[in-house]
Amino acid sequence: MKFLLLAALACVAVKMLSGRWPWELWGPNAREAAEKRALALLGLSSGAGYEEIIDAHRRLLMKVHPDRGGTADAVHEANAARDLLLARISVRGPDQRG
Repeated sequence: MKFLLLAALACVAVKMLSGRWPWELWGPNAREAAEKRALALLGLSSGAGYEEIIDAHRRLLMKVHPDRGGTADAVHEANAARDLLLARISVRGPDQRG
């Protein structure tokens, strides 16, 4: 019983100190994984700014648009990647846009 109490207290302490639960520190969380997939899809580096994201999205749409032999699903995936990365920028703030 004491072990479970100590483990719970340790988990709460880690959460308070790092802002994440201990099991979230062992691997990428879902948002980080989604951002990595979005960056890979658009062919960008992790420090990409607003204009880079928009330009990469436009280039990708030219390749995957249904009028050019692509699919609607590919367009939706490209739009979702763009939106996720732009949301990340707006969370950081306008001063840090590229």
